This record gives sequence, structure tokens and C-alpha cells, in this order.
Amino acid sequence: MSAMKNLRRGLAPLALAVAITCALGACKKDAATDADAAAPAAGQVAPAPTAASVVSASVNAMDPDQLRSEASKAYGENRLYAPAGNNAMEYYLALRDKAPADAGASSALTDLLPMTVIATEQGIAREDYAEAKRLSALIEKADAQHPALARLKTAITSSETAALQRAENQKLTAEEEAKRQADLLKQREEDQRKQQEQARQQAASAATQPAATQPAAQSAAAAAEAERQRVAEAERQRAAAAEQQRQAAAAAQPAAQPARPAASSELRAIAQPGPRYPQAAQRAGATGTVQVEFTVASDGSVGNVRVVGSDAPRQYQREFEREATAAVKRWRFQPVAEATTTRRTISFQQ
Repeated sequence: MSAMKNLRRGLAPLALAVAITCALGACKKDAATDADAAAPAAGQVAPAPTAASVVSASVNAMDPDQLRSEASKAYGENRLYAPAGNNAMEYYLALRDKAPADAGASSALTDLLPMTVIATEQGIAREDYAEAKRLSALIEKADAQHPALARLKTAITSSETAALQRAENQKLTAEEEAKRQADLLKQREEDQRKQQEQARQQAASAATQPAATQPAAQSAAAAAEAERQRVAEAERQRAAAAEQQRQAAAAAQPAAQPARPAASSELRAIAQPGPRYPQAAQRAGATGTVQVEFTVASDGSVGNVRVVGSDAPRQYQREFEREATAAVKRWRFQPVAEATTTRRTISFQQ
């Protein structure tokens, strides 16, 4: 009996040691399994948004009435293009998909596009490429032919490549990278809050412009039109005088010599269609001028059109410049002796 007790006392520590060893082995195995399962998730990178995926599924699930209500609410609260999944741009894009004939959605998107372009440029500047890609996808879905889209995509790609190279050279630790991402998110939210509030205030100010300013704008437009007509009349008079001189010189030549038309160096317009007024700028009451330089070929056609100056509001500057150059390209002049380069100022007045 005593021997049996001694045997049990000897086996007890051994059994305890075996149990502890097994438990530790199981814990290590579970930890390894958890680490293996977490590794792909940690290294997984979310795909960049595209025009087809940039509108969230929750927004796409709403009906047109819900989208109109949420879009109006987001616009009033300065959530113009951020945060993702809860902003006016996504609501209006989804509404346009569900109700293509909704003029309000199309008009709102036209107003929001310049603000989104500026926000994309700011995202690139602060190296927030994920947000810049999301915003450029919103622009692409709203207008796949937007003139700034290709430039923004190129800037995102080149800037992101340079940033990745710098990160590789610096070899940031995980803690430093986490801090950088947190600072980036904070800066993004602050920039977007300020910009959206400012853009909303500008739009509201333009919409509530006092009626008293309208006569002044009309008077300025009338004065500009009168000046344009005066200059055109002066050009016609100079052309008529030059033509009379040419005819007199031709009549004075000896009869044996056939009269040859004198080569004119003056630019005489045949057709000068005006520019199209950008709808968003017109609704906001924005005005401005664009100075354009171009070359008139010997046959009177226009080429080498480029903008050399503009005093248009920043948010509408690109639209004014685009419409001004498009109008000048349609101009035609009488043939001249040799190609002539000149400049004209295109006015956008209400």
C-alpha cells in the first residue's frame, strides 16, 4: 500500500509536465494558424475605385425619391464629394443612372464637377492617392470626356510612383507609416471640410446676388457690345478705303500691263461666331474675359490658337478658356498676303 502511494506521487509531476507541454504546443499551433490567416488580410490592398464601382452599393440600392432627398441634404450640409458613400456626387450619379431624364441631377453634376477637380488636385498635392483615385473615378463617371480627367490620372500615377520610390528609400517602420496614414486622414478631412464649405458658400452667394447688380452687369455688357461694334465698323471703313486705293492704283497702270490685285495685310473678318457661355457659369452669374492668340493663314483660316491671359473666376476658368478657343477656331478672314499672328479678347458677359 505504501509502495502504491509512492508510485502515484512520482507519476503526478510527470503527468502535469506532459499536460503543460501539450497545452503550450496547442497554443503555438493556434497562434501560427491565426498568423497565417491574418497575413493575407494584412497584405491585401483594396482595388482602386473605377467609374463603374465608385458609387457605393448602399447608394445604388436607393430609389429615385430617396436619392433626390439624400442628395439635397448632402448638398446643404456641404458633403459635396466626401465622405465616400455619403456625398452629393454619388447620390446624383445614382439618380442620373436611374432617371436619365432628370434635369436636376445633370445640372447639379455640372456644378459639382469643378469642385471635385480641385479636390482631386489637392489630394495629389498632399499625397493622398487613394482619395485622389476615388475623386477621379467620380469625375470619370460624371463625364468620361472631361478635359481635366487625363491630366489628373497622369498626375496621380506619376506622383504615386515617386512617393513609393521615396518610401522604399526611407524604409519607414510600421509605426511611422501608421502615424503618417493617420495624419494624412486628418489632413484630408480638414481640407475637404474647408473646401466644401467654401464652395457651397460661393454657390449660395452667386444664387442670392442682389437684383440691384443686374442693371450694372447689363450696362457693362451693352458697353462691351457697343465697343465691339465700333471696332468692327472702323475695320470695315479701313478696308473700304484700302480697296478704293487699290482700285485707283490699278486704273492708273498702263493698259499693256494687266491689273494685279494688291496683297492686303489687314485682317478682315468674314465670320466671327461668338463663344458658347458655360451653363454653370451663366447660372452663377460669373463673368470674365479670355485673351487668345492665333494665326490667320494666307487663305483666311485660323490656326495655332492658344490662351495668353484670362481674368475669369478660378472655378470657371478652364470652361471659359475652352469655349473661347473653340469659338476662335471657327473664325474666318479674307485671304491675306502672308500668315499673320494676332490677339483678340473674348468677353463672357451676362
